[in-house]
Amino acid sequence: MLDLFLLSFVLAFIGVGFRKPFIFVLAYTYIDIVAPQKVSWGILSHIPVSLIAFLCAFISWFVAEDKNGIRFSLRQFILLALLVYCGLSTQTADFPVEALEKWAWVWKALLFALFLPLTLRTRLRIEAITMILVLSIGVIVIGGGIKTAVGGGGYGELRLLVNDNTGLYEGSIISAVAIAAIPLALWLMRFGTIFPPDWRVKVFALALCFACVLMPIGTGARTGLVCVVVLAAMILRTAKRRLLIVSVMAIGALIAVPLLPKEFTDRMGTIKNHQSDQSAGTRIAVWKWTIEFAKTHPFGGGFEAYRQNRLEYDTVKADYAGDNNAALEYQPIVEEGRAYHSSYFEMLGEQGYPGLALWLSLHLLGIWQMELLRRRFRKETSEEFRWVGPLAEALQQAQVIYMVGSTFVGIAFQPFVYMLVGLQCGLWAYIKRVRAAKAEPFRKSSPVALPA
Repeated sequence: MLDLFLLSFVLAFIGVGFRKPFIFVLAYTYIDIVAPQKVSWGILSHIPVSLIAFLCAFISWFVAEDKNGIRFSLRQFILLALLVYCGLSTQTADFPVEALEKWAWVWKALLFALFLPLTLRTRLRIEAITMILVLSIGVIVIGGGIKTAVGGGGYGELRLLVNDNTGLYEGSIISAVAIAAIPLALWLMRFGTIFPPDWRVKVFALALCFACVLMPIGTGARTGLVCVVVLAAMILRTAKRRLLIVSVMAIGALIAVPLLPKEFTDRMGTIKNHQSDQSAGTRIAVWKWTIEFAKTHPFGGGFEAYRQNRLEYDTVKADYAGDNNAALEYQPIVEEGRAYHSSYFEMLGEQGYPGLALWLSLHLLGIWQMELLRRRFRKETSEEFRWVGPLAEALQQAQVIYMVGSTFVGIAFQPFVYMLVGLQCGLWAYIKRVRAAKAEPFRKSSPVALPA
């Protein structure tokens, strides 16, 4: 029954696209995030629905869409450069077979991010893609949130839609991405027009945000806890009632901490002392190895280059015999072929210094552009533009959360993040196009100018 439902839903989703071509873009977004072909074990698992939706989206845009006024932005050129560079590095990868397996989905993520801004020509489309991003994440986290709320979960134990520890179904990744989705959900709750913000929309959005917050607890992922702290800090940055918000956060923390599972609090405690935790120790060792590797391979080793590492390090365990005395026990650890556990070191090890520079430029430029939009439209009251500033702020918050969370997990090419990048590029291009059509250049209307 589950297989039949998913098959019917995906076919209906794609089918509507033949009437409204932009639906193909939404269908691909849903399929790439939720991966219903993974959830299914029947017909759907044997159909390349992701590739079908991608081709339908591109062909329909090429044939039927209005292309007047379209031009590539600087970030799209950076995306194109990163796509070409990764393709070239794959040809000379240290592990060619494994590298091709990763390239098989990376190129689609980069190309879709390059293509997405070309389709976002109206506010409705921008809102629609935002809504699908949030709801697709909701498909994964709502069930996980319910399981966590009733006492389930644990590190490596929480089962989401599938028993698969890859992609968004990996604990650390979903905990970071779920927190990044919260600002977008809150924006839809306030400014959505597809589902106007009545009490039902607000209740659902708040419940979804609560489920997202539960993900770090359910997965036992330290990355998620760090992302929650970053989100709280970014909310306070622009909030008007900071004292009230801080008070609510403090009360919530005081209530929640005693109720948290002991396994979760013990694992979070290793953030302070990484030497006692093998998982954290592995991260540090891999990062040191990657720095040394880049010295002799400045252009990287291609995808999956980490497979050649060999790590030797010690974990330290303190056995306290009294108040001031502790016996330190050093345990030597030797591991091979351990993943980077960081997007920054993933880019450095796989794509070298040029790839890391392109990747950082892409994301840092996005944070800067969203800041310009936020400042330009923060006091806007007209119905036409009052939604722009809050959306730019939400997208900036999501990207900053990603940049912090990606320090501890290898998600440099996570498709969800590149959809955020495409959405940012689309919003930037939309504002420039609309304002240019009104013959009202940015430089004359605001002290904060938006460059070409």
